[in-house]
Amino acid sequence: MTDETPEKETGNESGLIQLTFEESRVLGCLLEKEATTPDQYPLTLNSLHSACNQSSNREPVTDLGTDEVEEAMEGLRYKKLSILVHQAGARVPKCKHTLENKFPYLTKGQQALLCVLFLRGQQTAGELRQRTERPHPFVDVDKVQEVLDEMIHYEPDPLVKLVPAGGGRRVATYMHLLCGGEASTPDAVELSAPSSTVAAAPNWREEMEEEIQSLREEVSGLRAELDELKSNLGV
Repeated sequence: MTDETPEKETGNESGLIQLTFEESRVLGCLLEKEATTPDQYPLTLNSLHSACNQSSNREPVTDLGTDEVEEAMEGLRYKKLSILVHQAGARVPKCKHTLENKFPYLTKGQQALLCVLFLRGQQTAGELRQRTERPHPFVDVDKVQEVLDEMIHYEPDPLVKLVPAGGGRRVATYMHLLCGGEASTPDAVELSAPSSTVAAAPNWREEMEEEIQSLREEVSGLRAELDELKSNLGV
């Protein structure tokens, strides 16, 4: 059994629906957990709250309150992007995204990229390839760029924007457009600076640092999932 969602929509009638930061974080977490921990999906509000405030695979790391997460869920329900699922035998309703309601033709690759952009913000194609490895692995960076190009030309409204190199960035980056269309902020430029530093390093160093970072993120992600599983089991 699922809840009834309001018929009225938010945003311009002909424009791309817009999310708050909190809504994008919640939606990104629901997409991520559906792909990486399907046995624990849909999520309870407590699990969703923990996912939003993970220290790994999040940029920025947040300290959202349960009321803020619940309010973001309500906002997504109002925009027909989430529902509460009432499962037989469950003590509490669970949170589930309904991204397909608004974007029924998204491919798995497009959905994975959108998820990581929600959770990590503006990124390079190389970073996106590395960070989508678990939900949807891409064969190479060229394939990532091909799918991003599809999202840039998505109909009826673009979902992604290319941000050219410049303003402290040595390489082009990509951002999603569901939280507004501003290409760059001081925070975004600051976040991009480490990438430019790595890009200037010799190839062997770049590859080594990327591999180390990938392993760290994977270990952190597994620890977070283990903690969440223990919490759900009451351990």
